[in-house]
Amino acid sequence: MAGPVDRVISADVPGAPDAVRAHYVDLNNIKDVHPLVVSVETLSRTATDDGYVHVYRVRDRIPLGVVTLPITYTARLEVPSTGPVRTEARQFPAVRLDSVVSFDPIPAGTRLTERIRFRAPWPLLAVTVRQAVDAHTEMLAGIRRHFERA
Repeated sequence: MAGPVDRVISADVPGAPDAVRAHYVDLNNIKDVHPLVVSVETLSRTATDDGYVHVYRVRDRIPLGVVTLPITYTARLEVPSTGPVRTEARQFPAVRLDSVVSFDPIPAGTRLTERIRFRAPWPLLAVTVRQAVDAHTEMLAGIRRHFERA
């Protein structure tokens, strides 16, 4: 296992922090703006003392040169009633993305920031980081566009 590699991705979104947060934590919305996600299925949703934990099965299509590989993984979101959201993505073989996502008020709406930590087998780490950063950058831009249209 190689890593960890840390990256920070951020976008300013013209929406209230609570609205942006609610949109982000529902992965059924994210599949519409994440360029790799094909489908999302809820596996469980469990109440906690201060919010809930939602577990999804996500199907992606990962481009590798001229080939596109279908990948299925588990995404787990810890969503407290307020504040940052913690996410975990677990994918074969031993690819792990852990993040803390914040929704900070700014004059123009919300600064949405993902702080992502990557771990993966060394042959996959660089491509995993590059593709995930590119995809999440586009995802945040898609969330911004969604709120610009609203």
